[in-house]
Amino acid sequence: MNYDLNSIGIDKKPTDTTVVVAMSGGVDSSTVAGIMKKEGYKVIGITLKLYDENKEVAVSKQCCSGQDIFDAKRVANSLDIEHKILYYQNKFKQGVIDNFVESYLKGETPIPCVQCNQTVKFKDLFDYSKELKADALITGHYVKSITTKNQTEMYRAIDYNRDQSYFLFNTTREQLNYLRFPLGGFMKNETREIAKKLKLNVADKPDSQDICFVPNGDYASVIRKFKPDSLKKGNIKNLDDKVVGVHDGIINFTIGQRKGIKISDKEPLYVVKIDPEKNEIIVGSKKNLGRKIIHLKDVNLLGDEIEFNDKIFVKVRSTGKLLNAKIKLESQNKAQVNLEVSEDGISPGQACVFYKEDKLGYKVLGGGWIKI
Repeated sequence: MNYDLNSIGIDKKPTDTTVVVAMSGGVDSSTVAGIMKKEGYKVIGITLKLYDENKEVAVSKQCCSGQDIFDAKRVANSLDIEHKILYYQNKFKQGVIDNFVESYLKGETPIPCVQCNQTVKFKDLFDYSKELKADALITGHYVKSITTKNQTEMYRAIDYNRDQSYFLFNTTREQLNYLRFPLGGFMKNETREIAKKLKLNVADKPDSQDICFVPNGDYASVIRKFKPDSLKKGNIKNLDDKVVGVHDGIINFTIGQRKGIKISDKEPLYVVKIDPEKNEIIVGSKKNLGRKIIHLKDVNLLGDEIEFNDKIFVKVRSTGKLLNAKIKLESQNKAQVNLEVSEDGISPGQACVFYKEDKLGYKVLGGGWIKI
């Protein structure tokens, strides 16, 4: 018997639909669990224990801390839904933290949130949700998902200040068809209002700001912890290959950085290149930062190749604006991005995400990792 599609695009009554909600303990995922419960879905809340925090980390503005797990449990109890805690510390260490450390040592600027989504969240949690025979995995990400004919497309959230599509570019087609993002059509203040109406104890809880395993934003301390010998002094050179200073370790620098170089010159100096093999930092003026051509590796496509013949936009950093570009797809999951206007501070290890505008908004076509 066929029913009209329910609110998450599945041909079942909500009461016959089982959903797993990834509950981080914050207001967004808690509100999603509340919405699903109120609409009559069979809800299973799952919280991931991803790292073993110390006392300093536990009180910082981070996600997935011990307090967050406690908050998620309280929300689940108040909603009268089943709640499970999965202990993924080893998976998280291997899939996210190790990658983060190695990326910095290679002179890159990594994005651990993408790795977290693509490993423990959308792989291991995805598989576990399937084992539970859930019809969908629901998260509190600010992304629009539109499902028609059993295929889900991803769009930027209507709240551009909260949009998280950049961090989800590496989602596979199989994962995307199983995932749902109910908050993509809400502004953040609307989410908090819903949480208050649902009488959730986290309605006024501040948003997490730091990377979960990086206390107070000090990523260098994390690298020192896992790679104590990584802080090696080296030369700082200008574009004429002249030594102009000494650095205390390349992990302290990113492309486009100005502060912390500690070299006086007739004009401000910026990091324009990091050479991990020579353990060198290359500096230049602001005009040397601009780049119009970007080379990508490990490209993940969510759109059809024919869509790339039309006008394409890209984002080269999570907080960046949409840039006009032409994409040349190459073999072996590589691509060349040709920007219409030069962009400063493009860094290896960051993502370049593809968008195309249509009547429903900005559709995510995938993206790749910047290798310059």
